[in-house]
Amino acid sequence: MNKILKRFVLVCLILIAAVAAVALYYLHREWNRTTYFNNTSINGFDASNKTPADLFDLLSKSYSAPKVHLLEGESEQAVWTLEELGYTVDETSLQASLQSALGRQKTSLSVFMASMMNGNSFDVQVPFLFNQGQFSSAVTVSSMASERVPNQNAELVYKKKAKTYTIKPEVQGTELRDMDLQIFVQQQTDQLVEQPRPQEDLYITIPQHLYVLPYVLSTDTELNNEMNAYNSYDQAVITYTFGSQTEEIDWNTIRDWVFMENGEGMLSEEKIREYVMNLAARYNTCHYPRHFHTSVGTDITIPDPENEYGYTVDEEGEYQQLVLDIQSNSQVTREPVYSVAGVRRDGLDDLSGTYVEVNLSLQHLWFYKDYSLITECDLVSGCVSKGTETQTGCFSIAYKQSPATLTGQNALDGWRTDVGFWMPFFEGQGLHDATWRSSFGGNIYVYDGSHGCVNLPYYAAQEIYNNVETGTAIILYK
Repeated sequence: MNKILKRFVLVCLILIAAVAAVALYYLHREWNRTTYFNNTSINGFDASNKTPADLFDLLSKSYSAPKVHLLEGESEQAVWTLEELGYTVDETSLQASLQSALGRQKTSLSVFMASMMNGNSFDVQVPFLFNQGQFSSAVTVSSMASERVPNQNAELVYKKKAKTYTIKPEVQGTELRDMDLQIFVQQQTDQLVEQPRPQEDLYITIPQHLYVLPYVLSTDTELNNEMNAYNSYDQAVITYTFGSQTEEIDWNTIRDWVFMENGEGMLSEEKIREYVMNLAARYNTCHYPRHFHTSVGTDITIPDPENEYGYTVDEEGEYQQLVLDIQSNSQVTREPVYSVAGVRRDGLDDLSGTYVEVNLSLQHLWFYKDYSLITECDLVSGCVSKGTETQTGCFSIAYKQSPATLTGQNALDGWRTDVGFWMPFFEGQGLHDATWRSSFGGNIYVYDGSHGCVNLPYYAAQEIYNNVETGTAIILYK
C-alpha cells in the first residue's frame, strides 16, 4: 500500500512539474513576444498579434489619407493631399509610441497576466511634421481654379445732365492675399491632423472676411466730403457779356479751382486771380495802343498813353464778385466788373460804330452812331502859333451842358465865352459851337485857332449834342 501511494505521489509530482514547465515556457514566450496580445486595439484599430511595424503602416496611411478641399461657394478651387501641403507623419515619434504601447503590456506581472487574458486598448499620438516652405508653395491664390475678380472702388460720378455728383458704390471682387489664404488653410489643416482618430476629407469654404476689401468704400469720409464740396459749386455758370460776344465759366473750369482742405471744399484764390488777370489781359482796351481805320481810308495807331477811352477790368472787384457767383452755385449773366468802361462794346471792338472822329490835319469832324454817319463838318482846333493845340488821343465825352459859359485865364489874358452846346473831353478841352466864327476848316487853326477846344458850326454842335451819349469815344489825330 505504501508503495502504491508513493508511486501516485511521484506521478503527481512529475505531472505538476511537467505542467509547471509548460506554463513557464508559455509565460516566457509571451513575455518576450514582439506582437500585441489578442483583443488589443490601438487608436480604435485591431492590433491583435500585429507588430508595431504593422500598426505604423496602418496608422500612417489612415491618418495621412484625408485630402483638403478648398471651396468657394459651390465651386471647388483646390484639392491637396496632406503630403502636398507639407504634412508628413513623424515616423520616429510614432514608432516610439507604438513600441511603448507594446512594452506597456508587461509593466508588471498582474498587467502582463491581464493583457494575456483580456488584451489592451491603447491611444497613441500620431504626430505630423510640417514643412512651411512646401505649404507656402502649394497654397497660393494663383493655384486656385477660378481667376480672381478684381475689386472696383467706390468713385465719384458726374451726371452732366443733372450737373451733380453721386457716389457709384464699390463692387466686391474675389481678390485674396496669399498670406491670408495660407493662414486660414493652415489653421483648418492643423485642426485636422491634431484629431485623435483618422478623419474624412476636409472641406473648407473661403469665409467672406478673407476677401480683400475695395480700397475706397462708398462710406469713405474723404469721398463723401469731396462729393459734397463739388456739389456746392458744380451748378455755377458765369456768363460774361462783351456786347454780342460772351465767355462762359462752368464746372469744366471751376473744377480745377476746387481743392480739399480739412475735409472742406475750398476755392483756389491763386487760380481764380490768375483767370481774372488773363480775362483782363484779353478784354482791356483802355491804355492799350489803339488801331483805328479813319474816315479818309488811312490806318493810324494811337499810342497807349493817349488812349484814355475803353474798358479796364477791376481785377480785385472782379475777383471778389466771381467768388460770390461761384459760391451762389447758380447761373449768372453779367459784364465783368470794370474800373473804366466805355459806352458799348462788341468783343474787343469798344467803339461799336459810335464815336466822334476829329482829323486835326484836315480840320474835319465825323460823328457816327451805330455805324451810321449822323453829321460831319469842318472845324477849328487849338491855335498852333499860340501853343494851345488840341490834344491828340482817344477820350470820352465827360458830360454835356447846354447852354454853358466857358472861361479861361493865363498870364497873357483872360476870357469868358457863352456857347449853346458844351461837350468836354480832355482837361478843359471840348466840343462846342462857335457862332462868332464865319468860317471853319482850312488853316485857320494855325494863327487864329482856339484855346484848345474844337470849334464847330452851330448846327453840327447841336446835332452831336442831341445824339451823343455821355461817355462816347472821341478820337483826335493828325
